[in-house]
Amino acid sequence: MSKSNDNTETTTWTNRRGNEADAVPQRGDRESAPVTFENVRKVYDNRMVAVADFSARIEGGEFITIVGPSGSGKSTLLRMIAGLESISGGDILVGGESVKGVDPQDRGIAMVFQNYALYPHMSVRKNMSYGLKLTSDLDSEEITRRVEATAEMMGIGDYLDQRPGTLSGGQQQRVATGRAIVRDPALFLMDEPLSNLDAKLKIHMRTELQRIQDDLGTTTIYVTHDQHEALTMSDRIIVLDEGELQQFASPSEVYDQPVNRFVADFIGEPSMNFFDVTLDGHRLFAPGFEYSLGPDVAETVRGRQRDEALELGVRPEDISLSERGDITARVEVVENAGSDNYLYLDVGGSECTVRVSGNVDVTRGAELSISFEPDDIHIFDRATGENISPYIDSKAATTRSTTQ
Repeated sequence: MSKSNDNTETTTWTNRRGNEADAVPQRGDRESAPVTFENVRKVYDNRMVAVADFSARIEGGEFITIVGPSGSGKSTLLRMIAGLESISGGDILVGGESVKGVDPQDRGIAMVFQNYALYPHMSVRKNMSYGLKLTSDLDSEEITRRVEATAEMMGIGDYLDQRPGTLSGGQQQRVATGRAIVRDPALFLMDEPLSNLDAKLKIHMRTELQRIQDDLGTTTIYVTHDQHEALTMSDRIIVLDEGELQQFASPSEVYDQPVNRFVADFIGEPSMNFFDVTLDGHRLFAPGFEYSLGPDVAETVRGRQRDEALELGVRPEDISLSERGDITARVEVVENAGSDNYLYLDVGGSECTVRVSGNVDVTRGAELSISFEPDDIHIFDRATGENISPYIDSKAATTRSTTQ
């Protein structure tokens, strides 16, 4: 087992099912808890709705990420689970039991904060053991065993007698996570724990957190504003906007089958391209181009639309440079990102982003043709924001289909 290095921030650790299984804290008799939200509301000052009638079920052992813009209710929802915010309406069940009225320390929950919340005057050892001493009846020998085993697993075993201020940001993050692990919780809550780290270290710690969660099997709810974290770390993703659930599905479903325009626009970087269109027969008409739909697709779209105005959506990576002359575009900006180039185009007065290989040589001001396949497009009703593409049928039961 190797020591964490402050320059490279690389760590190896032993899987609980490996040769050193007895050294890693065991879960004991506590099972990973499912979490159920029943019409949960949070209202401030009797007027500002932070979370509105949120209902969902998280299965035991899942890694769930909550994403959304600032003010969408992500952290408020997490704090209500932890008992740091009161619940204005509805209920939250952890392991089948309501947490309303239960003191935070008695909920079987451990939380990792954005600012780590470490006590600067205490050593790493005392920081990690403090919560156990307050919330358990474990003897000092067992507490010491848990702390030392967890510290070794987190790669901070050599720093137990140092204070947090002497450690790097990545090491402090490990201390905060280790402090949560030693409590053997039924549920982990993480509120943007990697946001203070630099890009390289963030990628490394993201991998570490996934490995640890896989090993311990503890239900984890992770709040982030970083959609890349959500897409790479999660079993399922909760997308919130203005306190309302927009979609709750796997990363691939959220990305490939967004239920509404908000999700389609919010998830993905660069975001999806949108074109104002109208449907006439089986053709979509937009300023600068027209696009032919299959008759069955056109019939489905027409049966679902509430307004004549529609939007056509297509992701940057699903647009190809074409010699067929389907759609004419003018290159406004070329952004070189190494392995990829991002082309920012003008298509009939609409902005359009295309991701192409880095070896594609395109110059600003050039005119070119683009195309995209029918299977890669999304059609949104502009009145409701709903994705009315035919494939969205099977997702209606598990996701919110409109933004209104």
